[in-house]
Amino acid sequence: MAEIPRLNGAIKALEQGKPVFTAFAAPEISVAQAINAAPYDAVVFELEHNPYDIAKLRDCMQYMLDRKQILKSGSLAPAVAPFVRIPANGGDMNQWLAKQVLDIGVYGVIWPHVGTVEQARNAVASCRYSRPPGSPRYEPAGHRGDGPGRAARYWGLSQQEYYDRADVWPLDPKGEVLVVIMCEKANSIKNLPKILKEVPGIGVVLIGEGDLSQDLGFPRQYDHPTVASAINEILDICKAHNVPCGHPHVSSKNVDEILAKGFRWLMAGPSQSFGALEKGLKSSGRA
Repeated sequence: MAEIPRLNGAIKALEQGKPVFTAFAAPEISVAQAINAAPYDAVVFELEHNPYDIAKLRDCMQYMLDRKQILKSGSLAPAVAPFVRIPANGGDMNQWLAKQVLDIGVYGVIWPHVGTVEQARNAVASCRYSRPPGSPRYEPAGHRGDGPGRAARYWGLSQQEYYDRADVWPLDPKGEVLVVIMCEKANSIKNLPKILKEVPGIGVVLIGEGDLSQDLGFPRQYDHPTVASAINEILDICKAHNVPCGHPHVSSKNVDEILAKGFRWLMAGPSQSFGALEKGLKSSGRA
């Protein structure tokens, strides 16, 4: 049987040492179609601050399936990999939301407000199937319930092929699921080195600038020295542990600076995304 190529475009970029370009998007069909036609690596459907509507999310993902693109590329890999930011904070120790979005075929889950080792371990475990103790890469022990039928079909794989690929990267080098945790409070920064040391399977740390600036007492003052220093501290911690760090507010005005600093996961809102994407691709040598 031929080896199945990499399916998750965000992971593919990270493996190649390239920055990931993505954007938050409302779960609307027209938005999904527009972003799917642009050269993004992934799109993050925003269900933290939008209503959690799994049926609408499923519709968006179906409209992202482009048969002509699949035929032309000769690969099952989607042009843009769908991700979801779930509504539950890390402290909620939630699992069922991750299970639901993974079961319809998303390639990654973004967890808001993850601030402790226990919360980070729960985030990774919720995205992994169970396996016998002593198995390779056993920890964090998986808690995802077994219901792969729809996801396997969406990925274009058999059920067994899906099992083989539906683990978290980089813990499993063949894994196609990316777990992104958000660092959004001063206490989370304090705990971040321990989190990244003790919890394997975290693919990206995404800075939550809005909540972080609130927690530091300077709401949305991203250039304030206190806020800027905290952002740089998170980036430095991620670099020290070789974990990609994400910036959530990328525009055509700051994309060059963000790339130069070493951020590897670049996000923008739909209103800013296309200009930032075009400039960022050129600056990073991808266009």
